[in-house]
Amino acid sequence: MNKFQREVAITRNEPVARDTYALRVHFPELSAIVEPGQFVTMRVNDTLNPLLRRPYSVSRPIGDECEFLYYVIGKGTRILARKRVGDTVNILGPLGNSFGFNGDYETAVLVGGGIGVAPFPFLTSRLVDHGKKVVTFLGARTAEMVLSDNLVNLQVATDDGTAGFHGTVVDCMDDWFGAHSVAKPKIFSCGPTPMLAAVQSWSLGRGIPCELSLESEMACGFGICQGCPVEHRHAERTYALVCTDGPCFNAEDITFKRP
Repeated sequence: MNKFQREVAITRNEPVARDTYALRVHFPELSAIVEPGQFVTMRVNDTLNPLLRRPYSVSRPIGDECEFLYYVIGKGTRILARKRVGDTVNILGPLGNSFGFNGDYETAVLVGGGIGVAPFPFLTSRLVDHGKKVVTFLGARTAEMVLSDNLVNLQVATDDGTAGFHGTVVDCMDDWFGAHSVAKPKIFSCGPTPMLAAVQSWSLGRGIPCELSLESEMACGFGICQGCPVEHRHAERTYALVCTDGPCFNAEDITFKRP
């Protein structure tokens, strides 16, 4: 697949939840070819501070534009949050693989934690187009951090109980599955590593197919720096790279390091 690097104009940059923004840019080359689960790397200014580009999942293409969700958590995202409509950022993408949304299943079960919800609007629209039923589980620390736009059949879990289920998103999913009959499910999950490890254990223990989209720091985004390895049970070199072999992996193929 072709990759494009462009200085692109911002068409939207506004808060959508606590410490969370939606960024939209005009990038027709990207919106025409990107697939659900792929990501880009972004440089927010022309200086070397911050030095490295940062990865962002494509939340959804909208015509000639692409939208991203991001937390304001460091210097780069603080700079990004101050950008206005008409300002520019430098984006390289699309990068990585995509979710394997085809297959022999009827119900897509989306499980996200925090900003891990970012690729789900795009994935949801593609799943619906393919005639799949969709149910979405989203975990957040508190109600103010729930990102519910462009999702369907949403079940929310919060750490403090201010919205939805009081507890982890995996416990919420387990509780929901105990009360509902789910036809031929397949799980798609994205979020922090501890949550992904819990989703992996839950799905494999029940024989439910599962894909995990991994979050990782990376310096380049295309395999040169070797900075985002994950232990892989079937890779020839014993490990895979999140940026090029992923970010989406079958749950049975990877091993998370235990603390």
